[in-house]
Amino acid sequence: MPDRAPQPVDRQLPTEEARDLISLVRDIAQQEITPKAAEEEDAGRFPRELFTLLSRSGLLGLPYDSEYGGGDQPYEVYLQVLEELAAARLTVGLGVSVHSLASYALAAYGTKEQQVEHLPAMLGGGLLGAYCLSEPHSGSDAAALRTKAVRDGDDWVITGSKAWITHGGIADFYTVMARTGEEGPRGITAFLVPGDAEGLSAAVPEKKMGMKGSPTAQVHFDGVRVSDDRRIGEEGQGFAIALSSLDSGRLGISACAIGVAQAALDEAVAYAAERRQFGKPIADFQGLRFMLADMATQIEAGRALYLTAARLKDAGRPFAMQAAMAKLHCTDTAMRVTTDAVQILGGYGYTADFPAERYMREAKVLQIVEGTNQIQRMVIARHLVGPEGR
Repeated sequence: MPDRAPQPVDRQLPTEEARDLISLVRDIAQQEITPKAAEEEDAGRFPRELFTLLSRSGLLGLPYDSEYGGGDQPYEVYLQVLEELAAARLTVGLGVSVHSLASYALAAYGTKEQQVEHLPAMLGGGLLGAYCLSEPHSGSDAAALRTKAVRDGDDWVITGSKAWITHGGIADFYTVMARTGEEGPRGITAFLVPGDAEGLSAAVPEKKMGMKGSPTAQVHFDGVRVSDDRRIGEEGQGFAIALSSLDSGRLGISACAIGVAQAALDEAVAYAAERRQFGKPIADFQGLRFMLADMATQIEAGRALYLTAARLKDAGRPFAMQAAMAKLHCTDTAMRVTTDAVQILGGYGYTADFPAERYMREAKVLQIVEGTNQIQRMVIARHLVGPEGR
């Protein structure tokens, strides 16, 4: 490989423990994730055994309290771990992000008793989570959800369907938002539902453009009964919990997007250094050099943006606007960078023999999940000038 081959990202990490953690993640990525990524994505295979390994390695509960099996890591470290995992394979990075999102409600809003009972298994016990907010008729307008939870003595009976659920049908637990009261955001409550609950089922996974190894499916609740001690937070607090969850989740998507973009840049740099035309490497042509420079600059800007938001969160300061900005910029960057990587590889970039085309297909979904980028612009504008129609 030429001496211009890409090197690992030079990260600014706060502790020696964090540096050791990144080294561990890179070892796992190199040995366990990257070698199988293309084949398993093409086959649509979800690497459940890999998530078991990640759990045993302490990587599924990094931002949570060690008292419950978490890693006590600040978000700025956790997100850089996600970036490394997503660069190796987005199905893995996004899967860890979704699992963290599914665990957030209980970790942030659950009672002490609930946390003691459930969090150790969720964070380090090999379980896999899913987050259930969207429905077939309520995506961006999440407050219009129709799934109902009706009180029956000491239980709740949940009926309805959720859509676009990552890990739908294979998750061990689902954090579910259901309507328990009036229409609108104030009538929604959060529940922790076991994956093997009677009446819970999943449809056939969606056939997607990318991320074929990550199952995305509708999840149906046909009179699913859960006890009141699996209600998270107060009745009617579910939508506030969901929005708080998504602020953190958007940072996870941002980090995953930069991971995919970095992987595409690395591929483009390595190819440009090796490919020769007109008697010299194509990396020597100014037009292509400028493309690589722009790609690298956009990635660094995105990384700085998501880390700024993460440090605000770690300091206990408001970060919702910065999370929306990071999600918007980082995912748009991933789409631009992966498209440029395909262009740099030329005809080879359009073939499955190289990973550039997979990166481009995967980048697209990141502009959609956990709030489309049009929604992110609405969120940012509301922070700047207030809500619409005042």
